[in-house]
Amino acid sequence: MNWKVTAVMAAIVLSACSTIGAGGSGSAARAFAKPDETAHPPVGAAIVQAMAGGLIGGQVGANLDSRERRRALEAEYRALEYTPAGQSVTWGQAGSRRHGEVVAGSPYRVGAQNCRQYTHTVTLDGRAQTARGTACRNPDGSWTPLA
Repeated sequence: MNWKVTAVMAAIVLSACSTIGAGGSGSAARAFAKPDETAHPPVGAAIVQAMAGGLIGGQVGANLDSRERRRALEAEYRALEYTPAGQSVTWGQAGSRRHGEVVAGSPYRVGAQNCRQYTHTVTLDGRAQTARGTACRNPDGSWTPLA
C-alpha cells in the first residue's frame, strides 16, 4: 500500500514540474534537454517578418541570398526564443562558403517585455563578420530588434 501512495505523490510532484511551451504543453525533461534545432517547430513567416530583418538585415547579411537570409533569421529567432545564454544556433554547414552562428545573452526585463542581447556572426568565403544587437519579445511570441 505504501508504494501506491509514493507513486501517486511522485506523479503529483512531477506534474508540477511541467512547463508551458509554444504548443501549450511541455515536460520537465524537455525543459532541461539539450537544445535541438529539429525539436522546435518551423518558424512561421509572420514571426520572421516581425523580426524586421534582425541583425542579418544589416551590413553583415548584405551578400546573402533570400534563402540564406531566411535561414539566418530563423537562427536568430531560435537563439532568442529557445536557446540558453551563451549557446550557439548555427545555420549553413560549418566549413562551407556561407554559414553563420547566433549567440544570445541572458534574458532581462525592460518594462513588461523580456529582452536579450545577441550576436550574429556570418562567414562568407572564409571571412567572418559579427553584428551585435538587442531584441525584445512581443506578446505574440515574435521578437523585435531594438534600433
